[in-house]
Amino acid sequence: MSTDSNLVRRVGFAVVAIPLALVLVWYGGLPLAAVLAVAGVLGARELCDLADRQGVRPIRPLGFLTAAALAPLAYAALASPDVHQWIRDAWPYLAALWLITLLTWVLAVRAPTDRPLSVAGVTLLAVAYAGALPVFLLAIRHAQHPIRSWSGAWLVFFPLVVTWVCDTAAMFGGRAFGGPKLAPRVSPGKTRSGSTAGVIGGLLVAPLFGAWIFPRVGVNVPIWRLLVIAGVLSVIGQIGDLAESLFKREAGVKDSSSLIPGHGGVLDRFDSLYFVLPTAAALYHLFGVI
Repeated sequence: MSTDSNLVRRVGFAVVAIPLALVLVWYGGLPLAAVLAVAGVLGARELCDLADRQGVRPIRPLGFLTAAALAPLAYAALASPDVHQWIRDAWPYLAALWLITLLTWVLAVRAPTDRPLSVAGVTLLAVAYAGALPVFLLAIRHAQHPIRSWSGAWLVFFPLVVTWVCDTAAMFGGRAFGGPKLAPRVSPGKTRSGSTAGVIGGLLVAPLFGAWIFPRVGVNVPIWRLLVIAGVLSVIGQIGDLAESLFKREAGVKDSSSLIPGHGGVLDRFDSLYFVLPTAAALYHLFGVI
């Protein structure tokens, strides 16, 4: 398929998906947690599929169940002080018991020739990478805002829009200017000029939100702080993109799956966001936004 044809499919999908995503994030709550749970399972499955191509068979039932549970648990902790207290006290023990369960399961069903160390590592990574990292979206959305909140919705959409604009600017900047490759061993199509254009594009989002969107929904963040956040996210998002490309390069595939028209799989769609969402939540917390 040509690059232009793929771009048309991406744009067509975005025209439908972005308004639906905005409404879902505006509402928040259990529906949003449920969608993140499904995305966690799909992303974990794709990561396991990449491992399967190299002869590593992760413990899928445990990995998928855990990836699905993380978002609902996180929302329950954000919505209920009692649940929050219980999880805060219990999580180290639950994490230890989960790891013991994983290793016992590997011991029971994988022989030494079945690469048990890789099996355990990929299962853990599937949960942490595809299941846990997107859950920080709930922390942004519900740390201070209830369901049906435009303030909470636009706090989520700021890092999302920065990432989307950065990706688009990097693609067109790389086409226009070319030049040295950014990471030729991992992603030969990306250039340093495209990466720079991506950062500039991401920075341009900050004044738009700071002057027009955030004031209308009661969010007061100085533009200089938004510029810092946008700049950091524009860089960290590209690192996240390259990290997922590294996994695909090892597995010898172009896309993690063909689930989403024009976008590949869930890992392809979330590649930058896996890094962006936790970083955005941390910066929001640092600057007193949440």
